[in-house]
Amino acid sequence: MSFLPASLRVRRLQTAVLALAVALPLAMTAPSAAEADVSLAFRQAVAETASRDREMAAFYRETGFAPIWTGTDAAAQARRQALVQAIAGAGDHGLPVGDYDLDGLLDKARAVRSERDLGLVEVGFSKLFLRYARDVQTGMVTPSKIDPLIVREIPYRDHAELLAGVAGDDPSAFMRSLPPRTHEYLRLMRAKLDMEKSVAAGGWGPVVTVGKLEPGAQGRNVVLLRNRLIAMGYMERSLSDRYDSTMTDAIRAFQADHGLAEDGVAGPGTIGEINVSMADRLRSVMVAMERERWMNKERGDRHILVNLTDFHAKIIDHGITTFETRSVIGKNIPDRRTPEFSDEMEYLVINPTWNVPRSIAVKEYLPMFQKNPNAASHLNLINARGQVVNRAAVNFSALNARNFPFDIKQPPSSRNALGLVKFMFPNKYNIYLHDTPSKSLFDREVRDFSHGCIRLQQPFDFAYALLAVQEDDPEAFFQSKLRTGRETRVNLETPVPVHLIYRTAVTEATGKVTYRRDIYGRDARIWEAMQAAGVALRGVQG
Repeated sequence: MSFLPASLRVRRLQTAVLALAVALPLAMTAPSAAEADVSLAFRQAVAETASRDREMAAFYRETGFAPIWTGTDAAAQARRQALVQAIAGAGDHGLPVGDYDLDGLLDKARAVRSERDLGLVEVGFSKLFLRYARDVQTGMVTPSKIDPLIVREIPYRDHAELLAGVAGDDPSAFMRSLPPRTHEYLRLMRAKLDMEKSVAAGGWGPVVTVGKLEPGAQGRNVVLLRNRLIAMGYMERSLSDRYDSTMTDAIRAFQADHGLAEDGVAGPGTIGEINVSMADRLRSVMVAMERERWMNKERGDRHILVNLTDFHAKIIDHGITTFETRSVIGKNIPDRRTPEFSDEMEYLVINPTWNVPRSIAVKEYLPMFQKNPNAASHLNLINARGQVVNRAAVNFSALNARNFPFDIKQPPSSRNALGLVKFMFPNKYNIYLHDTPSKSLFDREVRDFSHGCIRLQQPFDFAYALLAVQEDDPEAFFQSKLRTGRETRVNLETPVPVHLIYRTAVTEATGKVTYRRDIYGRDARIWEAMQAAGVALRGVQG
């Protein structure tokens, strides 16, 4: 789909608004029976057509089936104009413009010959509005249908509430209030519009054709690398064909913005990311906008944000990151990937016991015990009475995943799989944040090693930051509990919202977009669903 110039979109908008302004008042002059009968025909048409949408039907019953779109007054005209204008800008939000059949509705409006016809057009406007409002406010696709581990609770709005809003005094302002108003969404949208123009102009140019370039290199591929770095804004214009210190610094900056090891060497991973097309980056931005619509609600003045693709956990206070640490997430295999959801952190446990999930107990530890009953001696087998079981008395060969009768626990210690502290936001997925004795994993570039829970590189500092709002000396308080060696629960006086998100495109306050790899392939599947819904890239030929 080619990029539609703004001037042409404005002309089409003006034409559509004029057509509506003319067509509907003319329809009111169509031959009709007595006034009471006309009104009854309109009401019956609205009632019958709206009945399939319980909330819309409730709105019209509450208002006595009065028209909000098809009246001849200035208020109805303002609503029609606000809706047409919003739909004219739907492409700016990355929505499926072709699915909003405004032309078809215009044709029906022009063909109105009775009050019943007018009632059908009235409901047609409401359906069009509600379709657009849902798409722009809370997203066009259903996350759980794309991936069962995207378990986001979408804040869908009541249709009657939406209709009441647009029927208010300022329909244009109400339309503007529908999309997310977060800084992130607005910056993503600006980036999308800028990238569409750049894609239409050729993007970032030819790709680098070798797998690795190092400082000191020279030649054609260094020029190709230089030109892409210049096009992306990482270097000033230059005629140099040498991989010099300026290019090394540019590569480090690029690596920082793409979650890569910042060594200044354009290795295979860095070259691969540099060669990603602008069109593919634009897709990431548009998917991020859709994901932002799924979370179009308050997230908490203080909240915890874990972007799975970024392998970091943050504490956000009033929009500012006040603490950040590296994280390890679930391994990229079907039964270990970390889900996406939101919940509330209620407490932390210092010196935790690790209660081994049954899935891990029977899939991993039972086979080990069957080969060697004394394997993993740091773990205790616990029977139904809560007693530690002597392994020598157990016939492991007679047990399987269905009849394994024990719980497996690891007592508190520095060797505990959960480390020395865990952070709990109780949920049905058994996901939480925790310490780990496996510290070396935090040095990896890609950090997907866990069974699904999220490990933190600096769990003590994370705990201090959480406790700072309720303890005068959070470090001393925490350490006093830790020194006891006993499992201790510490409640958070004010629960903190936790958001586990997955974004391959994220903006900074300056408006710059940074990117991460689609480690679980979820964004690719979301884009496929968006395409199936009718979304297309503007500016991309073919």
